[in-house]
Amino acid sequence: MINIRVNALQQLRSNRSTEVETPKKHISEYYGAYVFHEQAMKAYLSKEAFKSVMHSINSGSKIDRSVAEQVASAMKAWAMNNGATHFTHWFQPLTGSTAEKHDSFFQQTTTGHGIELFEGDSLVQQEPDASSFPSGGLRNTFEARGYTAWDPSSPAFIMETPAGKTLCIPTIYVSYTGEALDYKAPLLKSMQALEKASVDVCHYFDKNVTKVFATLGWEQEYFVVDEALYEARPDLLMCGRTLFGAAPAKGQQLEDHYFGSIPERVYQFMVDFESECFLLGIPLKTRHNEVAPSQFECAPFFEEVNIAIDHNQLLMDVLDRVARRNHLRVLLHEKPFAGINGSGKHNNWSMATDTGKNLLSPGKTPKTNLQFLTFFVNTIKAVNEHPDLIRASIASASNDFRLGANEAPPAIISVFIGKYLTDVLNEVESRVKSGKFSEQDEQTLRLDIHNKIPDLLMDNTDRNRTSPFAFTGNKFEVRAVGSSANCSSTMTVLNTIMADQLVKFKTEVDALIKKGENREVAILHVLKGYITSSKRILFEGNNYSVEWEKEAKKRGLNNIKTTPTALDAYSSKDTIALFERNKVFTKVEVHARHEIELEKYIKKVQIESRVLGEMVLTHIIPAAVEYQSRLLTNINGLKEAGVTKKLYEAQLSMVTEISEHIMVIRNKSEAMVEARKQANNVEDIRAKAIAYCDKVKPYLEEIRYHVDKLEIKIDDKLWPVPKYRELLFLR
Repeated sequence: MINIRVNALQQLRSNRSTEVETPKKHISEYYGAYVFHEQAMKAYLSKEAFKSVMHSINSGSKIDRSVAEQVASAMKAWAMNNGATHFTHWFQPLTGSTAEKHDSFFQQTTTGHGIELFEGDSLVQQEPDASSFPSGGLRNTFEARGYTAWDPSSPAFIMETPAGKTLCIPTIYVSYTGEALDYKAPLLKSMQALEKASVDVCHYFDKNVTKVFATLGWEQEYFVVDEALYEARPDLLMCGRTLFGAAPAKGQQLEDHYFGSIPERVYQFMVDFESECFLLGIPLKTRHNEVAPSQFECAPFFEEVNIAIDHNQLLMDVLDRVARRNHLRVLLHEKPFAGINGSGKHNNWSMATDTGKNLLSPGKTPKTNLQFLTFFVNTIKAVNEHPDLIRASIASASNDFRLGANEAPPAIISVFIGKYLTDVLNEVESRVKSGKFSEQDEQTLRLDIHNKIPDLLMDNTDRNRTSPFAFTGNKFEVRAVGSSANCSSTMTVLNTIMADQLVKFKTEVDALIKKGENREVAILHVLKGYITSSKRILFEGNNYSVEWEKEAKKRGLNNIKTTPTALDAYSSKDTIALFERNKVFTKVEVHARHEIELEKYIKKVQIESRVLGEMVLTHIIPAAVEYQSRLLTNINGLKEAGVTKKLYEAQLSMVTEISEHIMVIRNKSEAMVEARKQANNVEDIRAKAIAYCDKVKPYLEEIRYHVDKLEIKIDDKLWPVPKYRELLFLR
């Protein structure tokens, strides 16, 4: 009987012939065609309504219900003119994926006829079930009421599939009692906190600044595999990663895939999904081969953080849908294959003002250099104060496989700033030995700093690919975010700790000014103290090295390698106080998120354990036994032919080796089931997560070792699932 691997390899040949139509226009001619952006609103709204909406978007104020009626009518007209028949509130629950519930514009009239209707109430608020999404105990099964509420700052868009078009309205998602049940609501609150704190500090340098917003440019890494091969691997289908697989002779050691020629079939897929992204207003700029075979990356222009995250969530959905119609599958798991690089989602974060200034970009004058130094040093100080919280924000079962694996930043949070800026900070710190700046010191220092910080730092700051938090010229790159993650978790934390730090900074500076200090002198005095107190977080070397682990421990930096322990930072008193005083999370919401993340971890390890147990019993062991039977038939035939034992000792040895591997796999699988049962009996959720981490998860690698050994011993024709060489190199 032909096994599923052979069928998959045969299907692969027909999958290669897919043809996809893509727009023959310039990108600029159709970019944003499916977005209800400013130009579309101008065309469909009255001048008064348009001004009101734009004021609400720019100021963050609520939109009047009467204006909401006009927006709903205009949005419906625009959507229907573009072929949409339904609408949905598009939100980001704590499942990690997006959610939607479609309603048609159609409404039956009293006469039995129908009209298309979309009212302001439907635009502003909807009521999805809140009991069926993760809530961390905030909602019970019988407490089903929850609300989605329109986020005007992120434009509505039309999602098109072969079956039709739907108007999607970005929203937040909250419980009946007001607690956030999504990623977006806390993100928006963190943006508000950051804006207020940043504007106050900006007024030291420019009174014209009225708005500051965080910007984000994400880089999305992903793998692409053939659909037939993917469907022949139950572990890929159920877990998003391979639970076993012997390393092929060739992996990434030749370093020939990175930035290499894009394979034709993948190129076709890229053009296809990019076309959809451009229609949706996702400003993709870059595409290229990544380091590992069959690994790729795309990246957009920078956008305001809220919109950038919406676009990233939307991109992941588009990647999946478009891959399927090209008979491909996209893998967003952080470590789908052992032995080669995994995937991340680098978050390039900065802050910009409504006057057009990037606050993390040095200017051309000493004054703007001082503004840059203020925000630059405060960022370092914020990270120094909350490294474990940043680590918690990137924690997940899948990212644990990647962090610290000599391919991604380690679990130790540190900051890289490069030699030039290190020298500048050292000079600021050491210029005045007395601990008090004079005006002469301040003037000289301002001029010296100006000479040492060029306007374009991108050519003067090296890149440290091993650093989890690196300054790269005019932004900080958070490299440790996982490829499947919602960027909101890390961006909410980063916005919040920065807002909190800036409030403290302003309080300290104002206190010195009140004592009679010159403003610039006061700023430099406070920055000097921050530089001294934050030195432990700065590291310029190899973050992968054992020496750094030892040095980090001396500095008091934690190396938290597993998710259950990393998540402890969420429930600390300091974290709760931080979120509460910045009005981002309540204590109840923080505890709920901690519980949700622990529950996710448990379920993911549990699923992988079950899938592996089933696969070894129904796929691997039967194949091994079949090969053993063939070897024994061969041995018995040789015996009957009178061949001396010495000439079939190799076959006997292989039978023994296979038996040993089968026995260990069987025993380990049974032990894994027992460990899972014991873990399930633990009531405390944190203790249960640790039990899954320490007692269940190790069996995955132990069993894998023996399965991989069988793969390289058993007849290739009998091996039941696609091998790495096929998944990674057959296109």
